Amino acid sequence: MYIYMLTKAIHTENIIGLKEIEIAALQKQFGKNIFSSEKQRNIFHVLLEIIREPMFILLALACTLYFILGSSNEGWMMMAAMIFVSTISLYQDAKSTKALKALKGLTEPKIVVLRDGKEQTIQTTELVPGDIVLLEEGNKIPADAHVIKANDLSVNESVITGESMSVDKDEDEQMNLLYQGTIINTGKCYAKVFATGNNTKLGKLGKSVSGYSVQKTLLQIQITKFVKALAIFGISAFCIIWLINYLKTEDLILSLMFGLTLAMASIPEEIPVAFSSFMALGAYQMSKLGIISRQPQTIENLGAVSVICLDKTGTITENRMVLKSMYDYEKDALFDLENEIKINGSNLLRYAMLASEINPFDAMEKAIIEAYQKNVESETEVLSMVYEYPLEGKPPMMTHVYAQNKKKIIAGKGATERIIEICKLDDATKNKINEKAILLASRGYRILGVASSTLDNETFPEKQDDFNWKFEGLLALYDAPKKNINNVFKKIYEANISIKIITGDFPETTVNIASQVGIKNCLKYLTGNEIMEMEDAELQQKVREINIFARMFPEAKLKIIEALKASGEIVAMTGDGVNDAPALKSAHIGIAMGMRGTEMARQSADLILTDDNLDKVTDAIQYGRKIYSNLKKAIRYIISIHIPIIFTASLPLILSWKYPNIFTPVHIIFLEIIMGPTCSIFYEREPVETNIMQMQPRQRDIGIFNLNELLISIIQGIVISIGVLVLYYFYMFNGHTLSETRTIVFTTMILANIFLTFSNRSFTENFSKTIFYRNNFVLPVLILSITFLCIIHLIPIVKDLFQLSIITIPDFLLCLGVAFTSVMWFEVYKTGLSIVKKQSALSV
Repeated sequence: MYIYMLTKAIHTENIIGLKEIEIAALQKQFGKNIFSSEKQRNIFHVLLEIIREPMFILLALACTLYFILGSSNEGWMMMAAMIFVSTISLYQDAKSTKALKALKGLTEPKIVVLRDGKEQTIQTTELVPGDIVLLEEGNKIPADAHVIKANDLSVNESVITGESMSVDKDEDEQMNLLYQGTIINTGKCYAKVFATGNNTKLGKLGKSVSGYSVQKTLLQIQITKFVKALAIFGISAFCIIWLINYLKTEDLILSLMFGLTLAMASIPEEIPVAFSSFMALGAYQMSKLGIISRQPQTIENLGAVSVICLDKTGTITENRMVLKSMYDYEKDALFDLENEIKINGSNLLRYAMLASEINPFDAMEKAIIEAYQKNVESETEVLSMVYEYPLEGKPPMMTHVYAQNKKKIIAGKGATERIIEICKLDDATKNKINEKAILLASRGYRILGVASSTLDNETFPEKQDDFNWKFEGLLALYDAPKKNINNVFKKIYEANISIKIITGDFPETTVNIASQVGIKNCLKYLTGNEIMEMEDAELQQKVREINIFARMFPEAKLKIIEALKASGEIVAMTGDGVNDAPALKSAHIGIAMGMRGTEMARQSADLILTDDNLDKVTDAIQYGRKIYSNLKKAIRYIISIHIPIIFTASLPLILSWKYPNIFTPVHIIFLEIIMGPTCSIFYEREPVETNIMQMQPRQRDIGIFNLNELLISIIQGIVISIGVLVLYYFYMFNGHTLSETRTIVFTTMILANIFLTFSNRSFTENFSKTIFYRNNFVLPVLILSITFLCIIHLIPIVKDLFQLSIITIPDFLLCLGVAFTSVMWFEVYKTGLSIVKKQSALSV
């Protein structure tokens, strides 16, 4: 066997690194390797945010007015409510913050360091001056450092200098500085850290090293606009009610109090709280499934994904290559390596092996080394590698140069087109080789070209293409599809999501694998070169029809993603390499492989699959749809229950009823205390509905609700309002006192709220099915609501505080009946709708 060694490889015999016992003292001295330009958010910042909330301001104002009016009991009640509301907000913030911290820890970049002479992987935040770090192609440099050993190292320093050209680096004092935030373009090195955190050059420039910017999502913008619109309505209503009350009573303070009641009823402060908690807690729950989200808002887009773009190798296939066959050009023979015992007299495997790394990471190189050891007779020649041209170009190739006595042996391997081109073959020979490549590719094999050369002098050409190359032949490697991949694709198609394969492989190879795994419409394809030549409008049309994109390179991948986005698709893309980073960043959801993915890919992506299992993508989409669906349920519940509160607080005054102001701020805040936890905790825990993965992806650009959904929620609120106002009117005009009327109205409102909570668990399935939904907050919410109802009716001091009277059993049953009827009509509607849909399906 040929024994070869890397004389230009990085030797680490004399590199020990820091001792583990030194780390604690250094971290105490220099702190964490964190860039911080702002003070960390603490409880005082949270309290300040709470105090600035419109609802808190209204509560504080109402509390003050109660004390001014001499109603100290109501004043203390409002103060207790303020504390309670603040506690809920603090609890929700603490849960969200804890979830976000956990997510940040999972997505924190990691780095290989030498400590006590051994390699270990740590988070970049744990680096201290003096650490020795191993940096490779695609790594973002985590701290300022000096190169101490390097191999073909170049760095992109655009974040510091603004220049996009790579800069060569080596051990020389003039060329050895590495700066935090810059990126290793080629090669690898060991470097010694000399500055961390704010002490780095980037830190002193005041720049952030984060490559992932958190921007407001479309849903956040829509919710903000919606809440602002309702807030403006609330302020306007406050002014109007205040004015009407003042004109009628000429009591400024009392009028202000009733104006505040309507303002508090109008502002849906629960919606932003529900959004932030749903997203943060949802992302945290997904991380437990092995799906790590870089920012919680990513979940919003998951429910809208309409296209998934997949790499072939390692995503669809096992990424465990086997060298199945090879075409030896010199012998003009095709060898089946599964049946051949030994292959002698062929240089093809020898040069393929020499063009591979000694300890390969790449699955193809592992397969080549294994095939060489299995199929070639042992020889005893020592070759030393003296130079290396790294994998580069479009399509790519790589070259190793070895010293053999006074001459040099050169071995290169790469994409077939590139190898054929550099060997300067005539057209007839090119056609012959291409026919062989297509034949092998049509069997599902991945094809590599191999070439060799020799050199008698010490001067190497600047480009690897410029050697005097001789074509050696083709290697055909097979990477079997993953066993469960057909079922995964079936789930994706059932969810009405298209699948596109984007790969660097031959079209024939890709078509073969795609047909095995069940990709639809897989016989048509486009190549990277064809894509780059197309006009944008033509490409946008083509990407809708074509599902196979072969012989792709980074610029072409990016162009595909941009074309899909421009054609209105919501795009998710998987990737694992440095070359995938631009497309991962461009996609609405970039999905990186956590096990075999590069750090560059992970830091560019939105989601990281910890075990590289593509089945997790369908789990993520299902979870995203679930969270979005539950958020909509919560918001629709908030809309529906706010409508009767607003109508009950305003219409009697506008219509000049006998009791124009039935509610005070005390009653409104009590309803808010029930509603807050219901929408942000109860609905967040709702299970996924059975048909959610058969639904069409939501259209991201049409708003959170369509007209029908919004109309249903408004009608729900109006029907409850009618039921409450009918009782209000009936009791008011039949000789009942204000407190008796208030008791009936308030009790009906609370009961309607309880029924609405359970009715809105689904907008398609009726109560007979939703009662079996597993939600561990069902009993607590029900018990607490009933307990609150009993307290305000049975404890005299509380009953007096709410200005209520004793309620009789017939009156309570009437309230219960009206509340049930005004909500549960929707269950009849859902049943009827279901019957109509089934009949329509049968007729089709």
